[in-house]
Amino acid sequence: MQVSETITARGNSYGIEGQVADRFKPVLDAFIENFREEDEVGAACSVVIDGDTVVDIYGGYRDGAMTTPWDAHSTVCMMSVAKGVTGICFNMLVDRGMIDLDQPVAAYWPEFAQNGKEHILVRWLLDHRAAIPVLTNDPMYPGGMFDREAYVRALEVQEPLWEPGTQAAYHVHNQGYLLGEVMRRVCGLTVGPFLRQEVAGPLGAEYYIGGMSAHEQASVAEIMPNMNARLFAAKDVELPAEGAAWTGETLRPLAFRQNPDEPWHTTLNKPAWREVEIASGNGHGNARGVARIYGALVSPVSINSVTLMTRDGLERMITEQHNQIELMQERHYHQALGVLLNTASAVYMGPNARSFGHHGIGGSIGFGDPDARIGFSYACNKLHSVGDNGPRARRLIDALYSVI
Repeated sequence: MQVSETITARGNSYGIEGQVADRFKPVLDAFIENFREEDEVGAACSVVIDGDTVVDIYGGYRDGAMTTPWDAHSTVCMMSVAKGVTGICFNMLVDRGMIDLDQPVAAYWPEFAQNGKEHILVRWLLDHRAAIPVLTNDPMYPGGMFDREAYVRALEVQEPLWEPGTQAAYHVHNQGYLLGEVMRRVCGLTVGPFLRQEVAGPLGAEYYIGGMSAHEQASVAEIMPNMNARLFAAKDVELPAEGAAWTGETLRPLAFRQNPDEPWHTTLNKPAWREVEIASGNGHGNARGVARIYGALVSPVSINSVTLMTRDGLERMITEQHNQIELMQERHYHQALGVLLNTASAVYMGPNARSFGHHGIGGSIGFGDPDARIGFSYACNKLHSVGDNGPRARRLIDALYSVI
C-alpha cells in the first residue's frame, strides 16, 4: 500500500511517505510510534525479503530546524553501519580467491611488517584482534583522519599494543584504513570505489563511502550527534601524557587524536567528511540502499541479476571468530569476519542468532537474516546515546518479526 500521511507528535507535524506491503503494516505502525514516543527528527526503514522490497518508508525532516522534509532519496551518515558494508566488500574478494584470511597481512602489504606486525593475520583485521586499535607511535595531527595516505603510513609503523590474535578491541577508525589498503594492494581499488563498482552501482543502492559528488551531497541530511554517547564524549577527555601506557579508559580518547579540533557536529556535516574515505565510519546512505545490500546477500533470488558472494562465502563471513568483551568500549561483541553476529546486549537483530550486520553509533543499523532471507535497515539523523542500537530500531525489528 502507498503511504502518505501527516502525524502530529511532540508538538510537531511529520510527513510519513513510502510503500508497505499490507502484511507488514505493523512496521509502519512502529515507525510512526517512534516519532510519537522517541526523539525522532528524520528517519527511514526498509525491508527486503527474498529479493522483494516489502517496506520502504521514510519521514520527518532532514534538518534539526525541521524546514526540509526527508524524501525518498535523502541519505544520512549511518556511522559504523559502514563497517558491515566494508566487511562485505572485503569478503567478496575472499570469496573470489583473491585474499587468504590466514595469510599475514604483510603478504599483501609488505610495508605493514614493521614493529612486530609481521605475523598479524588478515582475519584479525576483520574481527578487531589485530591489536592496533589506535595510533600511538605516530598519532598524527588533528584532522589527520582526512589524509588517507598519511594514515596508512602511520599504521605501517604502529606497533601492536598486546599479543595480536588474543584480545579484541574495536578498531574505531583503523579497521577501515587497514582493510581498504589490503583491498587496494589486491584489486587496485579501496573500499569506496569498489563499493560503487561492484555493489551499490549494480544493485541500484544509494550508499557511498567517500567520494560523494556535489550532486550526491545535496541529498544528505544533517546529522545530530548525541554528546552523551561514550565514543563521542571521549573526544573531549584529556589525553594521557605522551608515551604513557594505555588503559581501558584511555583507548577511547586515543581513538580520536586524528579527528579535527572542532565540535563533532561540525566534523560530521562538512563536505570533507563525505568526500574522504573513512571506511569504518563515514558511509552515507539510506535504509533502502542498505537493506538492498543485505537482501542481495541472503536472497535465493538475485536482485538486478547481481550475486555478491557464494553461499559458502556468506557462511564463511558469518562464522563466529570470538564472543568476548572488547577493550575499546568494554562491551560484549559477538564477532564474525567484518560483521557482527546478533548480540542482544550490543546490537539487536531480532530472534535469529545467525543474523549478521552492523549498527552505527546513535541508532542506524543494517543486517541480514540468512534463514528468513531478510535484509533490514533503519537510518536516522537525530542520534541517541544508549550503548546498544536502541529502542527505535528494536521497535521496528520486533514489528517485522511479529508477522514473519
